[in-house]
Amino acid sequence: MVIRTVAAFAAVVCFGLLLEMPKRYLLSAGFVGGAAWMVYLLVEQAASNIVAAFVSTLAVALISHMFARIWKAPVTIFLVAGILPAVPGASIYRSVYYIIQNDGSLANHYLMETLQIAGAIALAVFVMDSVFRLIQGRGKGERFCQSHGNTDIPDWKGGLPEGHRRG
Repeated sequence: MVIRTVAAFAAVVCFGLLLEMPKRYLLSAGFVGGAAWMVYLLVEQAASNIVAAFVSTLAVALISHMFARIWKAPVTIFLVAGILPAVPGASIYRSVYYIIQNDGSLANHYLMETLQIAGAIALAVFVMDSVFRLIQGRGKGERFCQSHGNTDIPDWKGGLPEGHRRG
């Protein structure tokens, strides 16, 4: 497992070089990719590869958000490089292979697996981004009206209407 994790680290660093990622982020992006692959391998032993892709992408998104704040860089730099190991390339290849071999049942199986893994990756990124947006929004002292929800820009003049309380 260690060799495969180091290989994922190297693959992500090479991917970053290929995409001309700023050099100061290469090792951090490689760390994100290596950590993602290690989490994927650990979870895959206990669950399906779809669950492993979801959990590893949650880890990628978490680490990416942390590194983005540490390095004062866009989250996308670390996120795109980090999810590279979880992308279902083998499933895509197998589905096309079995289409060419005229084996519809296996082609459908691998196509569905590909779509499920892609959905798990997208859902994990969405969940972690939502969590960070909630945390970030609460930290900025937003105004919140308990009866009408978020009222960051109030539509009233001269204070809150009668019966409204700020939370």
